[in-house]
Amino acid sequence: MSTTFKELGLLKPVLDAITELGFETPTPIQEKVIPTLLSDSCDIVALAQTGTGKTAAFGLPLVSLIDFAERKPVALVLAPTRELCMQITSDLKNFSKNIHGSNIVAVYGGASIRGQVDELRRGAQIIVATPGRMVDMINRGSVDLQNIKYVVLDEADEMLNMGFKEDLDFILSSASDTKNTWLFSATMPNEVLAISRNYMKDPIEVTAGTKNLANENIEHTYYVTQEKERYNVLKRIADFYPDIFALVFCRTKIETQRVADKLIKDGYNADALHGDLSQAQRDHVMKRFRGRTLQLLVATDVAARGIDVNDITHVIHFNLPDEIENYTHRSGRTARAGKTGMSIAIINTRDQYKIKTLEKLTQKKFTRAEIPTGFQICEKQLFHLVQGLDNAKVNEEEIKEYLPKIMEQLSHLSKEEIIKRFVSIEFNRFLDYYRNAPDLNSGGSSTDEYSGRETPAGVVKLFLSVGKMDGFGNESLKQYLSETTQVPVADLTWTDVKNSFSFIEVKNEMKDQLMNGLDGATYRGRPVKIESRGNREEGIPRERSRSYGGGRDGGGRSSDKRFEKGWGSDGGSSRGGDRGGDRRGGGGFDRRSSGGGERRSSGGFDRRSSGGSSDYKPRERSSGGSDFKPRERSGSDYKPRERSSDFKPRERSSGSDYKPRERKSGGAFERKVGSGGDHRSDAFKKRSAESKPNTPPTRAPGGMNRAERRKAKFGSGEAPKGDS
Repeated sequence: MSTTFKELGLLKPVLDAITELGFETPTPIQEKVIPTLLSDSCDIVALAQTGTGKTAAFGLPLVSLIDFAERKPVALVLAPTRELCMQITSDLKNFSKNIHGSNIVAVYGGASIRGQVDELRRGAQIIVATPGRMVDMINRGSVDLQNIKYVVLDEADEMLNMGFKEDLDFILSSASDTKNTWLFSATMPNEVLAISRNYMKDPIEVTAGTKNLANENIEHTYYVTQEKERYNVLKRIADFYPDIFALVFCRTKIETQRVADKLIKDGYNADALHGDLSQAQRDHVMKRFRGRTLQLLVATDVAARGIDVNDITHVIHFNLPDEIENYTHRSGRTARAGKTGMSIAIINTRDQYKIKTLEKLTQKKFTRAEIPTGFQICEKQLFHLVQGLDNAKVNEEEIKEYLPKIMEQLSHLSKEEIIKRFVSIEFNRFLDYYRNAPDLNSGGSSTDEYSGRETPAGVVKLFLSVGKMDGFGNESLKQYLSETTQVPVADLTWTDVKNSFSFIEVKNEMKDQLMNGLDGATYRGRPVKIESRGNREEGIPRERSRSYGGGRDGGGRSSDKRFEKGWGSDGGSSRGGDRGGDRRGGGGFDRRSSGGGERRSSGGFDRRSSGGSSDYKPRERSSGGSDFKPRERSGSDYKPRERSSDFKPRERSSGSDYKPRERKSGGAFERKVGSGGDHRSDAFKKRSAESKPNTPPTRAPGGMNRAERRKAKFGSGEAPKGDS
């Protein structure tokens, strides 16, 4: 027999309020936590999946324990975001609406702080706040926390991730030492353990379900595509589910706004929710989403923490989160209150190791689905239209006056023609858009290094030297191979066309016929080479985006962000970057491949090749077959340059009046002094006027050099002491 809220010990006004709200039986986390909080004065750590009613688990006992006759703060609830702060405030007001004198105030950034101060001065028993604004209130002296008896930390791990650790330290140190601390979270990372050690006294741990386990009612699916096709895959998902009511998660605010703008431009009912919006804009967006006038809400992880909207059908991960625990928070936005939902991730081949990590974290099987084709989408939309036509409600009274004219205008059409034309009005739009739509699926399993697909039994994988740059797609390549080699298209089981090359799988018995048929073949002047599936050392190119980085122990930067918090490659193991080597010491790169390299010394770049092999060897000259010879000068036609026979060195003309400056016989320089005019010598003035080069001074005949002057002055040729 299930427990009722009445048996949990809640006050009658609270029971009446939740009965009006439609609460019937408590969830597992509520059933475990509420009696503990009502009976004991203790600290508690409560862990439960997102959407299981954690707000009511701490909100119902909180409003039951507080004496609302007091006109001062008794309880403080801290939440990481404005949306979550407002959601908790709304829930607590609903729980306490039958209690006289209750006053619950939300304190958050983005709104007028003066209005919030005025509300606090009227006497608020419960304050629901974001950490940053609460610090401002304490510094202003607008709130006194010395009488606080209960502090609730909701989504505490997220508050730490957002950089609120110093704010939490300040707030908790400002509160009473006798307070009880209640911590509620959907996951149990190390940050939550640190909170329980630093801020709580012997906390009781209550867990509903398994730690970090995803909701049982959520179906987890992922699509694999190329990076550039993410947005097109998102549109196909939206079109494939006509009744979709979804949250789309992006990593950054810029990407969130960009995706939302593109969806709006393409005719979807969408909008963005992120931290750069003002509070009024965020409230407007959430009002539209709750009213279901928006089909797709594109949001960041932080902004979506406070979203508590019923009947969300899908959560779409446009990118997987940077931190692995955020996947549980994201997917928990759907399948709330016992309903079902779907979590869809759009990934590229390099992100497939993250799927294995998520499977271990959530203990759920993730299903890889094929991206819907244009035909499948048109079929789904057509039958959705037919179903809507069948379920349409007819208002006989209002439409009857228009029916005679409608019947008259359509009298020349049969029943079948009317149905065809009516359906085509909406259906033609999808048919025109998805006509000749390309296949957006990319390779699948992480067991294949190049195409990302595990080769099934009974087929062999081959490499072809033609690809998209030759005008091929998956189907056109199969058709070309079939026409050239007479291999049936049905025996070409799979193709993966890259930019300059392709992979193809063919049944084992048709391998020789395919390879022989392409022997010596050309396409548009290019030779078509085919060979068995090899490895990188055998020359098969590898198309991946460039990344710079090294092994996991050395840091670095990788384009697929394998060093993000919580993500281990291949299900949690420590593995290096995309194509980088390991870093062994400090200094510059020794780049040997396009994806990073080894650090071995403090030198600069030594770019040796553009290849990607880790067993690099320098090129050696062959001992026998090489025809290389160093360039030699021809002995017959080479002659050194000689001066012509009429060359003569330049001589000064006999008429030149140039004379070198001579020193006077006294050996010392004497300045020519005039009557306040230019004291320079005539020779110097003449040289300056004619811009002739200066010549080094010459010693006059009979003058003394330096050694002679020393001897005359000091009596010997040696330098005096101290002169060197």
